[in-house]
Amino acid sequence: MKSHKVKIILVLSTVLLLFFSALNVYTSYVRMKNTVEESVANQSLEAAKSIASSIDVETYQKFLDNPEKNEYFREIEIYLSDAREKLGSLYVYTLKVDNPEVSKQMILGHSGELESLENYRIGDACTVPKEQVKKAYEGKTYVTKVLKDPSYGDYLSVGAPIKNDEGKILGYLGIDTSIDTINQIKGDALERNTAILVFNGVLIFIVIGSFVFMQRWYQREVTKEVGHTEDTYQTEIKTLITSISSLRHDFSNHILVLHGLLKIGQSDKALQYATSLFEEVKTIESLKIDIDHPGLSILLQTKRIAAQNHRINMDIAISQVSFESIKTTDLIIILSNLIDNAMDAAIALPEGERKIKIDCTANDTHYLFKITNTGPKICEKEQIFKQGYSTKNEEEGKIRGQGLFIVKEVVNKYNGIISIESTAELETTAIVKIPLK
Repeated sequence: MKSHKVKIILVLSTVLLLFFSALNVYTSYVRMKNTVEESVANQSLEAAKSIASSIDVETYQKFLDNPEKNEYFREIEIYLSDAREKLGSLYVYTLKVDNPEVSKQMILGHSGELESLENYRIGDACTVPKEQVKKAYEGKTYVTKVLKDPSYGDYLSVGAPIKNDEGKILGYLGIDTSIDTINQIKGDALERNTAILVFNGVLIFIVIGSFVFMQRWYQREVTKEVGHTEDTYQTEIKTLITSISSLRHDFSNHILVLHGLLKIGQSDKALQYATSLFEEVKTIESLKIDIDHPGLSILLQTKRIAAQNHRINMDIAISQVSFESIKTTDLIIILSNLIDNAMDAAIALPEGERKIKIDCTANDTHYLFKITNTGPKICEKEQIFKQGYSTKNEEEGKIRGQGLFIVKEVVNKYNGIISIESTAELETTAIVKIPLK
């Protein structure tokens, strides 16, 4: 069930990542198009201001005094047509704005190919929207969005006031830019920015690929760690169950002995036997370990019970620290494998010589774990950390040579050091140093 939920979350995360990545590319494209329109509008407005400031206001005023297609009209018309050609605009023209709702066309600069030029009339209403006309009526410049016109096609329009020497507004200079021109500029900009869009797309796929790779890597690492942890805890549970079974068996035997002594009337011997059992119970009670770290406390108590069952003298010295810089699962993997190896080695000796000492300490720079045991000398210390290498006898159905290899992998993960020292006096010490980050 958890695995299914994780897969759903991963799929949803991937879909959302793709969606937002595509949305990012789309918004970048739209933003670029809007930027082109704004840039064209701003450039056209600056051109309109320049043309309006350069127009012959005396000639234009004479035309306004008699608004007909006269010599003054022709002179301004030529000036506007020349400006239109240089700008590459659709139209360059002048407007009369005497109310806040509708503007009137006055003089049009054109290419001479306008089919309706003969029908062009001075003073006809212009197609500048009411919102922009109001701005012009207030003496401001104006910029429209792209306008839809069935007669002249789609275009963008700007306007700037024409002022005389006294600063009086005589009219407005308008410039219309065809949507074809704008689209051409957009195409050029898109072509120039194709590399950026492609880079963004590639970057998105790299991010998605990295996400998938990290997700799979994380799953593999979790599976591996869970496998190590499961193996470790299963071993500890089996040891604990074996110890409990042994205690139960011994308890049954003790009850049978007491029952037999009492049945034959040997109450004094029964009391003596019960007293010895009480001393043994006190010994078991002494096995409890007072450690701040719960996982470590449970592990060492289990190992101490197992050591007692094998008649191994186990001495434990633990500093009162939390060992919080190392994960509990990794701490258990390190110590359980080292203690198991120490117990296997100690069992090879006679009962009176079986000894194990466990030291877990810490200072300002590192943790130090030291496991010392009596047992056969280890000769090939260079080989002992290799996967599959073991000093123990092979057993059918049991894989050897994994414990120290796994321990070294965990220690390396924390940039730690592990070493094995074995002497001729039948004593071996495993030392692990984990630096504090």
